[in-house]
Amino acid sequence: MSTAAPLRALIVEDDADIGQLVARYLQKAGFVATVLTSGRDVLAQARREPPDVLLLDVMLPGMDGLELCRALRTDTATALVPIILLTARDGEDERIAGLETGADDYITKPFSPKEVVARVRALLRRTHRIAPSAPTLTYGPLSVDVERHVVRHGGEDIHITAKEFLLLQYLLEHRGRVLSRDLLLTDVWGYAYTGGTRTVDVHIRRLREKLPVLVDAIVTIKQFGYKLLDLPPTS
Repeated sequence: MSTAAPLRALIVEDDADIGQLVARYLQKAGFVATVLTSGRDVLAQARREPPDVLLLDVMLPGMDGLELCRALRTDTATALVPIILLTARDGEDERIAGLETGADDYITKPFSPKEVVARVRALLRRTHRIAPSAPTLTYGPLSVDVERHVVRHGGEDIHITAKEFLLLQYLLEHRGRVLSRDLLLTDVWGYAYTGGTRTVDVHIRRLREKLPVLVDAIVTIKQFGYKLLDLPPTS
């Protein structure tokens, strides 16, 4: 009999009916779900007890979802919490803006609660997946502890999001191979992602910004995808 604690979902949604509906479906799926209707108390709650996944409405009273996402990503206690944005804004620019703040996924309203549960599970399958045979991956000055989700560059700890971590791990495990955007979406995001392939470009750009060794090491294959060089380029 398993004694593992249930996964905890924090839902931040100013429409209490929507928040409670999502919570009910997540509870049926075995989660412990907490609902907040304002952005005012989210940071304190998440720092005190980081959830396993955070579903965050963009339009919130007190502090909007994009501000919250940025703040959570810069706090060591919450930097790796998987975040899914919920919003009525479905334009590509809005999706990209949300991803650039550090969100891992983006669901537009109206949505099916069953889809939300499926997307949560897909994200958590990736963030909690079993480590490969080599628990630490290295690449020049970069080291990635897969089991502890710790990234170090030149001996300095680097804070990256859960999805950035999984993308980085995938690139390191498949170095030297040309990887299409569609393949990265399938294998890293784990389902038929509806936000378009530009989300891959956003995450690649963020990895290059945070990890200098990757600026020239990740090669863009025009109109197709990316390749991580077998060995980091020498200066």
